[in-house]
Amino acid sequence: MTLTPDANAPSLTWVKSSHSNGQGAECIEWAPEHAAATGEFLVRDSKSPAGPHLTLTAEGFAGLVEFAKSHSSRQ
Repeated sequence: MTLTPDANAPSLTWVKSSHSNGQGAECIEWAPEHAAATGEFLVRDSKSPAGPHLTLTAEGFAGLVEFAKSHSSRQ
């Protein structure tokens, strides 16, 4: 996993996670087209779109999704 400033990234299409809480908090976005093209899964905080993003492997992204699913019912 690496943390990369968005200013260095090319223009990307970001999609909000379906597990975001819908109240403007705890929202993440990812770039599915970039993942399909490169195998890198980019994730960022939707409240800070100009901020940095994480670059995850497919395994790391799958782990993040599983974590989100297991914790979404605790709200």
